[in-house]
Amino acid sequence: MIRLQKLLAGAGLGSRRTIEGWIREGRVSVAGHTAELGDRASPGDDVRLDGRKLDLGRAAPRGRELLLYNKPLGEVTTRSDPQGRPTVFERLPPPGHGRWIAVGRLDVNTSGLLLLTTDGELAHRLMHPSSAIEREYRVRVRGRPPPEVIRQLLEGVPLDDGPARFDRIARESDDGDAAAGSHSHFRVVLHEGRNREVRRLWNAVGFEVSRLLRVRYGPIELPRDLRPGGARPVDPTLIERLAAQAAAGARGQGNDRESEGAGAGAGAQRGARPRPARRGASK
Repeated sequence: MIRLQKLLAGAGLGSRRTIEGWIREGRVSVAGHTAELGDRASPGDDVRLDGRKLDLGRAAPRGRELLLYNKPLGEVTTRSDPQGRPTVFERLPPPGHGRWIAVGRLDVNTSGLLLLTTDGELAHRLMHPSSAIEREYRVRVRGRPPPEVIRQLLEGVPLDDGPARFDRIARESDDGDAAAGSHSHFRVVLHEGRNREVRRLWNAVGFEVSRLLRVRYGPIELPRDLRPGGARPVDPTLIERLAAQAAAGARGQGNDRESEGAGAGAGAQRGARPRPARRGASK
């Protein structure tokens, strides 16, 4: 017997977090009874979603798929939007099996690397705070942050959901940006995915982000030749590297449990990591 959300995620029906939401909403039943969080089931059981029986007898596909998408500005990372805005799912090629599950989110004003997978269990592990997988962004901020502000961002600043910091900050050239005189460019790295964390960190020290582009997630980098709105499959060896990083992070923090609910140099010493918060959130 397997926890219900793990069973359904393993069948590629959604991430554990999404499936937990279905269970809380009373949309899932097992053997005619409305399921609750903590319930267990087997692949041969009568499990239904919105009254429709799910075929769990087939094992989860061995060849999990991972898609790299270059998200443009203006798209939302949801399947439907009440405001009628375009969604990332409208451009994606169909998967070979199951459906695409977004690994976290990028907000409507953030562009760049977005990963999607057909493996709900992999999505869960990547989004879980214990994975501590690095995310790297190119950031343009209004104004010229002095060295003491950069030190503060590396040491940690308080946010409404707890302290946070960047692991590394590197200043970049302006590359002919028309706004170069009034803006600064950086590459920043952090290891968690709280809601709009990059923007909130800069706001907390008095600087506004005017452009944000994600360029790396763990070992996977945004290809320079992939145009906004383009997608391509991730090589299986990179998928395994990413999964291994997530597993190693979980072991390192001792938290591989199922979820129920100075200057800008790259090598600076830093303090303890802030406590992890909500997973899979947008930047």
